[in-house]
Amino acid sequence: MSFLTRIRRRRRPRLSARNYRRLLKDVERYDRIFKGSHAYGFLDWDVKKKYMYWDGGFWSYLGYQAKDMKRISDAEQFMHFVHEDDREQLKSTVLRHIKDHGPGEAVFRIKRKTGTYIWAEVRCEAIRDLDGRVNFTSGLIFDVSRQKEVEEALIISEGRYARILKASNDGVWEWTADHGTFHFSARCWEQLGFEEGDDKLNRGIDRLDVWRARIHPDDIALFDKTLNDHFMKKTAFDVEYRIKGRDESWRWIRARGQMHYGADGSPWRMSGTNMDITELKRSEERVIQAKDAAEQANMAKSEFLSSMSHELRTPLNAILGFTQLFELDTNLTRGQRDNLNEVKKAGEHLVSLVGDVLDLARIESGRLDLKNEVIDIAKVLEDCVGLLKTQAGARGLYVEINSSASGEYRILADKRRTNQILLNLLSNAIKYNIQDGRIRISTRVIDGRAVQITVTDTGCGIADDMKEQVFQPFNRLVSDKDSVEGTGVGLVISQQLVEQMGGAMGFSSVEHEGSSFWFQLPARLVSEIDEDEESESEAEARQRSELSLHFSGRRRVLYVEDSIPNQRLMERILAHYKQIELIVVPDGFSGLFEARTNPPDLIIMDINLPGMSGYETFDIIKRDKVTEHIPVIALSANAMDHDFVKGREAGFLHYLAKPLQLQELITVFNELLVQ
Repeated sequence: MSFLTRIRRRRRPRLSARNYRRLLKDVERYDRIFKGSHAYGFLDWDVKKKYMYWDGGFWSYLGYQAKDMKRISDAEQFMHFVHEDDREQLKSTVLRHIKDHGPGEAVFRIKRKTGTYIWAEVRCEAIRDLDGRVNFTSGLIFDVSRQKEVEEALIISEGRYARILKASNDGVWEWTADHGTFHFSARCWEQLGFEEGDDKLNRGIDRLDVWRARIHPDDIALFDKTLNDHFMKKTAFDVEYRIKGRDESWRWIRARGQMHYGADGSPWRMSGTNMDITELKRSEERVIQAKDAAEQANMAKSEFLSSMSHELRTPLNAILGFTQLFELDTNLTRGQRDNLNEVKKAGEHLVSLVGDVLDLARIESGRLDLKNEVIDIAKVLEDCVGLLKTQAGARGLYVEINSSASGEYRILADKRRTNQILLNLLSNAIKYNIQDGRIRISTRVIDGRAVQITVTDTGCGIADDMKEQVFQPFNRLVSDKDSVEGTGVGLVISQQLVEQMGGAMGFSSVEHEGSSFWFQLPARLVSEIDEDEESESEAEARQRSELSLHFSGRRRVLYVEDSIPNQRLMERILAHYKQIELIVVPDGFSGLFEARTNPPDLIIMDINLPGMSGYETFDIIKRDKVTEHIPVIALSANAMDHDFVKGREAGFLHYLAKPLQLQELITVFNELLVQ
């Protein structure tokens, strides 16, 4: 029952009709005001009687019924409906309100009928007698649960952001249009080494002016431009700059911010953060220094490899060149040919060792060129076994080939590198096998997309504790096999070659029983391959094997070479070809004179010449009207990848490497001297 209803039902007081109507209108007005306040209830507490009158449906809103009101209205029992954590504070507020004229406002949790709580706010005014004692305190009660939830969420959010900022060690700054100044948080100054907070530092001075004065002179223009572009062009404000710390050292700051604009488009607030990236910049500098050091070390390594390659290839050119020359002689006895074959094998082994080291350097630098070809599996196995047949026979090894996949499938890979991989595995199977042992070569198809080639031996095997070292460079594992030739890089090169050709490589081994090394390469069915692919590959193979000149008539070839053994080698090799007239000169000046006075049909140019290099000589030849038409090829012991690139860029039609391969030279002659 509302307060207004009770007034109307009471016995009419002893008032005139006019006064009664006026009183009733006042009560109705107060009732309207109460309803307009959106309060949930009206409280009138009779302090002397310790009784609380409640109107407005507040308690029914909490789920209570009329029978509960007697206990609720008892001021001494009311506290049982207040959350136990809020009771002491509410009692203290009430006492201050009654005794000390404190504010009659309190916020506390009050229990629903269901046992849960809502947040309530009471606003009361005390009615005192002439002696100042409180007789009544009356007011309104509101449900402020929603406001408290928002407030708590805001507090949680602010706390979260505060923790994030603290964890990130970022400083916060803000500019506002109404004040026209910057505010820097304490953390911003702490990043520079100051102990005082922003509000204590530089009191009374514009913070932005102080901050700008500490920015590195070389970075202030970038800072201003980034800020201006953000204002005018609305680009991102994200800038890194150096700033002087308290200890006069330079710190690195990354500043990021966002401008907020008013309804009229004018800037009114900009907020942002400062991140101390000094250690990151120092780390970057260390990485750059390490990278520079690594590049210098790599350059030194390349120079060493290039020098080593040149110094080894120069004498090897004579050794293998004269060996090829003697092979052309049909008058040698069988014993002489056997001796010659031993010299050739030793020379080729040295070339192989040099090639292994250079291949490893090329693979590590990612500069190894691979050519995808269609490869006949059976032909590869036959060729590789044939090359090593003598070595296997010398140790009494039986070699078995089981190529079940050779008929239907073809490998798609670089043929020369595939041969290199298989030869390396077969060579190891021979070197590390037992006397009169066995070698088994098998093939199988993997999921119709790859062919696996496995080489199994009956050798010493690999101990379990050494298997992780198998694919480490220059690690030959078996200490009692030091007499076996090799560098310990063959397997490393083979694995990386396989992976670069899209395959995989692995092994299994049992100590004292033997090992199985395998590699997989992409493959396709023969029926899916264009026949022209194979015929072209076979044609190239036949062309490389030919050693005859395809032209008649005489051709003059000028050879510029300072090494006497290499001069003699070229003279004796080309003496077998009556179509070639060879002129040999020892330096670039002599070569220029000979080319101008009696122009040859072809010039073979060494690179490392005394006085004037092969490149300098070639440049003069190409700029001279008399000699510019003469084709020039390079023949050099400089055989690193960058040497070939440099030679092609210089304009040499071909760049051949020492030791000289006769078939390569004849192929070049057939290309450049046929008219």
